[in-house]
Amino acid sequence: MDTPIYDFVKEYQKKGAVRLHMPGHKGRPFLGCELFDITEIKGADDLYHPQGIIKQSEDNATQLFGSRRTFYTTGGSSQSIGAMVYLAMLHSKKRQDKQKILAARNAHKAFLHACALLDLNVQWVYPQQETTLCACPILPKQLDEILGSLEILPFAFYITSPDYLGGMADIMGLSEVCKKYGVPLLVDNAHGAYLRFLQPSLHPLDLGADMCCDSAHKTLPVLTGGGYLHVSKSALESFQEDGKKALSLFGSTSPSYLILQSLDLCNRALAEGYGDRILACQRDIDLLALKLHKKGYALHHVEPLKLVIQSGKMGILGHDLAERLRKSGIEVEFADADHLVFMFTPENKASDFELAEDALEPVISQGVKAPRTVLPSRGEQVMSIRQAMFAKRCSALTQQSLGRICATPVVSCPPAIPIAISGERITQEMIDLFFLYGIEEIDVVVEE
Repeated sequence: MDTPIYDFVKEYQKKGAVRLHMPGHKGRPFLGCELFDITEIKGADDLYHPQGIIKQSEDNATQLFGSRRTFYTTGGSSQSIGAMVYLAMLHSKKRQDKQKILAARNAHKAFLHACALLDLNVQWVYPQQETTLCACPILPKQLDEILGSLEILPFAFYITSPDYLGGMADIMGLSEVCKKYGVPLLVDNAHGAYLRFLQPSLHPLDLGADMCCDSAHKTLPVLTGGGYLHVSKSALESFQEDGKKALSLFGSTSPSYLILQSLDLCNRALAEGYGDRILACQRDIDLLALKLHKKGYALHHVEPLKLVIQSGKMGILGHDLAERLRKSGIEVEFADADHLVFMFTPENKASDFELAEDALEPVISQGVKAPRTVLPSRGEQVMSIRQAMFAKRCSALTQQSLGRICATPVVSCPPAIPIAISGERITQEMIDLFFLYGIEEIDVVVEE
């Protein structure tokens, strides 16, 4: 597969042209990558109005993902989340004065930012069983009951899958329910770009989503910030027509050409057998999971490239386990009181798997019951998300925040899932989670 963006930049670099244009480093090596860092010079195309090399490269990605249209982003899934919510709102069949979207509660904070900027109301969907802050399993039957009970349908249903702990929603089942009611299904697939290249594909587009976003950099060989916004072949054609305009609302007018080149080169890798490497990596993870299970580790291994140790079930704090691994030269993706998350890709060497196995000694329970990181109570929404985010605010110590109104989403990153939603009154359950995630101070609305 051709790589038009990378080829153009490489040829420009070879010419040694005098750079009387942005960026200010002029191609001189400070980090070492500056020679390949350019701006929208003649022939370099324009990300938000592509007619040349960027369009050609996006055409390649569209072919690889089997979408109606795949758009590049250099602002990761955060940019695409805002764009797809905007597109669904803009083309809603039933326009209302105050648009409402239905969303699973474990949404990334970027979703809240989009709702604030677009002045949307959110009807949150909570899981039917006790779970963690990061997970929010919603069953098709549950969604059917909710949509069937509403007099005015939301303009979309938004869900995160895979979630941060590797849980995967029944996208096919949820899609069937959404189609029954004529409600577009939007999926934050930030952690699952590689799912398209499994056998069979588990990518949301192939399971019925109308739109989804992928953070290519999380699981594919792409620089941080590289992502995709996908529009399904079965979705409204207008989603494709206005896709670039939507992305431009939430992105910089100076996209990184380093990131664009990495997305471009990733196309070639995917077209030339990278899927086989993903499958091989999946087998290595399955083998590691088997070995760790024999050592006594409680595991959650649903998402193929993610392995989660459920430390809380073993009487071990995830933070302590992460520190033990760090001393062996291993840095994990995430750890909280109850979990430790490994993220693997084909770029991990065989020795990485061996080191992880060797660093995790057979489990000897410490007899300490780790706290359960359950979802906070459903806070009373006394202001809209937009009102709270734009209100006059002040900082308050966590222990003094009970009953105050949350201003900005209170969240640790990772996992970037708000414990309190902007506009909610803060409950004691929320405060307990703030402390659990090391949040000692929060922004609250100044009530006149």
